Amino acid sequence: MNNIQTFNVYCDESCHLEHDHIPTMALGATYCPSHETRNISKSIRSLKIQHKLSNKFEAKWTKVSPAKGDFYLALLDLFLDNDLLRFRGLVVPDKNQLDHARFRQSHDDWYYKMYFTMLKKIVSPSDRYRIYLDIKDTRGGTKTRELHKFLADSIQDSSHQCIERVQQMRSHESELLQITDLLIGALTYSNRGIVSSTAKTDMIARLQERLGTNALAQTSSLNATKFNILVWNPQE
Repeated sequence: MNNIQTFNVYCDESCHLEHDHIPTMALGATYCPSHETRNISKSIRSLKIQHKLSNKFEAKWTKVSPAKGDFYLALLDLFLDNDLLRFRGLVVPDKNQLDHARFRQSHDDWYYKMYFTMLKKIVSPSDRYRIYLDIKDTRGGTKTRELHKFLADSIQDSSHQCIERVQQMRSHESELLQITDLLIGALTYSNRGIVSSTAKTDMIARLQERLGTNALAQTSSLNATKFNILVWNPQE
């Protein structure tokens, strides 16, 4: 029992709505041992101050700009250099290929399946997990309860001993959730082939330099733990 670890898992999503006219979707989770969360958050806040930002500044992919480019690259390096911080992502290249009717499911049903597919690489029944999701809309409370049930049922965790909680959190309250926002933003941007922002393409280049040229575009190898993604395509 002494070998049981507890992990905090910070999840976010990008372009997940069914009719948002954006084909590419990404889900992602940044995670680390729960006892390290405070130290990592303090390091990120210190980095913000070093770059003359408020320690309460909310780092987001939509805020990446040339004026803050050095800060965002340093934040990426902080993530990449810390062995206790890991990321798991799932990319859907083209939502237009989905055929929910064929599988007798709603878009929400499929959304929960994708979340489970993304998280199952992380979750081990021998450890404990506290999962936090960025608040998106007024349906968030229902979504977190349904996702908790779906995940727990999938690993026969009816007592929620393994997945202790799934709850919402506002991204400005969590530096680690902000890292997830950055990484899924990079995944979506890269897989859409956008090159409209030099600061964002610099972020993509840094990730490719540190992780490999195809790290954002193809399914990771099974032994990739630092940065692991699945490029998901529907069944033919």
